[in-house]
Amino acid sequence: MLTEREASALSGHDEVVSVFPDPILQLHTTRSWDFLDSDLGMNNITSSAYQHQHLSIKSDIIVGIIDTGIWPESPSFRDEGIGKIPSTWKGVCMEGPDFKKSNCNRKLIGARYYNNIQVTSSSGGKNLTDTKLGVTNNKGSPRDSVGHGTHTSSIAAGAIVNNASYYGLAKGIARGGSPSTRIAAYKTCSEQGCSGATILKAIDDAIKDGVDIISISIGLSSLIQSDFLNDPIAIGAFHAEQAGVMVVCSAGNDGPDPYTVVNTAPWIFTVAASNIDRNFLSTIVLGNGKIFQGIGINFSNLTRSKLYPLVLAEEVAAKFAPASEARNCYPGSLDYSKVAGKIVVCVNDDPTISRRIKKLVLQDAKAIGMILIDEENQDVPFDADVFPFSEVTNLQGHQILHYINSTKNPTVTILGTTEVTGYKPSPIVASFSSRGPSALTENILKPDVMAPGVGILGAMIPKSDEAGSSVPIGEKPSSFGIRSGTSMACPHVTGAAAFIKSVHRMWTPSMIKSALMTTATTYNNLRKHVTNSSNLYASQHEMGVGEIDPLRALNPGLVFKTELQDYLKFLCYYGYSKKSIRSMSNTNFNCPKNSSEDLISNINYPSISIKTLSRHQRPRVVTRTVTNVGPTNATYIAKVQAPKGMVAKVVPNKLVFYGSIQKLSYQVSFYNNDATSGYKFGSITWLHGQHYVHTMFAVNTK
Repeated sequence: MLTEREASALSGHDEVVSVFPDPILQLHTTRSWDFLDSDLGMNNITSSAYQHQHLSIKSDIIVGIIDTGIWPESPSFRDEGIGKIPSTWKGVCMEGPDFKKSNCNRKLIGARYYNNIQVTSSSGGKNLTDTKLGVTNNKGSPRDSVGHGTHTSSIAAGAIVNNASYYGLAKGIARGGSPSTRIAAYKTCSEQGCSGATILKAIDDAIKDGVDIISISIGLSSLIQSDFLNDPIAIGAFHAEQAGVMVVCSAGNDGPDPYTVVNTAPWIFTVAASNIDRNFLSTIVLGNGKIFQGIGINFSNLTRSKLYPLVLAEEVAAKFAPASEARNCYPGSLDYSKVAGKIVVCVNDDPTISRRIKKLVLQDAKAIGMILIDEENQDVPFDADVFPFSEVTNLQGHQILHYINSTKNPTVTILGTTEVTGYKPSPIVASFSSRGPSALTENILKPDVMAPGVGILGAMIPKSDEAGSSVPIGEKPSSFGIRSGTSMACPHVTGAAAFIKSVHRMWTPSMIKSALMTTATTYNNLRKHVTNSSNLYASQHEMGVGEIDPLRALNPGLVFKTELQDYLKFLCYYGYSKKSIRSMSNTNFNCPKNSSEDLISNINYPSISIKTLSRHQRPRVVTRTVTNVGPTNATYIAKVQAPKGMVAKVVPNKLVFYGSIQKLSYQVSFYNNDATSGYKFGSITWLHGQHYVHTMFAVNTK
């Protein structure tokens, strides 16, 4: 705790980068790897070869997961067939009342917790601790009492688990992106949030411990974005990058609005979320025999043989409750005596009342089940546990309302969820996934890439809720759960990066990042351009450069190496002082004489973004340098795809690599001839044989 005067005095020291109040950051909350590996279009030969190579590599890559801790007993963290702990590991396995050194093994090689996890609320000053399962954070233990860290860890690097499922749903082989990768867990968060200071300490510890990649499914709210030197993740990630450690972060769950993406520093790998080719259907059967396929996860034991009274929420409103609140199943808005024993239709006019709150209101009122009319969240299945639940579109809802209004005693039942695979189109950009452009600087394209983050099966802490109602009758608590969020997309990229690192040990973080970006795909499993949840073409501000393709990224041909000098220049161009940059980087770096924000577009990044390109002004010229990591002798030809009214010219448009010439530069000139106002998107592709090196660009034409 510092007074204003103390903070001011501290900030004057050369060794101090910045002084800011400790922010509270939020958690960004199976088949997905098979979908990435094959269903997006790889033929069976390459896919099976990849599987063989993928699963047989004995990896000494270490991934640090900064999250809510870990549940070590999960089958995803078994260490059968994994070699001895790498000699590069310098970390520890901290003990707690419910966590022993023996909980670590050759897979889960390290675990740390931090005593200051209780987050102090800036508004109320209340200590927030997590008390589920009797585990309070101030006891001190790496054990996960939330489930978020366990889930993300298993996605990134979980061991192979046969016959994994969530009470029979999403059944199959569960595995991480790199099943022999080692995991180090850093418990920094409770369910209520994460202290920025604790995250910064955990990043420092992970670097010293010897991890290769850090995965952070956490971020500041898009409403209160701090600049790069007042953001603990950005500061910590910069030091990680300096030490050769890649940092992968979630983009946030504040979509579909623009300017919501977080974790946007160029040295962070920022991940948006997409669906996979699987969906969960919850069938509604009306008394007149009509059937509707809604979306949702529920383990209802209702059958077709018994129907229940069906009512609109506003028809069972509490006395004096506004109809608008009752329609949304607002807490306190319903007459419990009229709700009990019925299936209730709620709507989603008010985004502040989540699906979970509506469900809890109806459960509390002893309703039999809920039908939710909601167009917005159709792409993200809600998990209602054993409570009968189904979500329908406005069109389906209209037909259900017509049935209620035209029937004296309307009845209905909701059946348990069934799974649909081979769902098309996929991937689509998840509606919740935060969008670019970055509010901090539009001269870097963010998010970077997209990865599966909807309906993802992963390890979970096996628990029932307080009332015990979340476990289906006759079942034991599940070791796996299905979750959605950019939190789930982030570890997919972490796992892919670990896989590439296990093959290319000497590649730097920026080389791995470049490989995953320039080989990403913008096509779905219908062989058409990726769309968003509104069925419109997805832009680079929604999906970054596209969906990752881990196999193609193993052999990208060319890579963009973003060096420390690029990041230091970025800080200069952004407007930081020499003193701040030197204390941040611990270097004697001097800024270039000409430093303006426009020059940020010029740092050697695998994508291009230009904040402003005015009509008929001089062309904006951007330089890029590529390094050949493919055949020594190779000639690449540039192919440009530019939007209407804009010209993008590449000079030279041929790159010839031979002998010792393995690094070449080129320039791209952007002209706005007569483009309409707003962001325009296009690509530059370098072609050589089987290699397609894509550079996506976003240009804001005025």
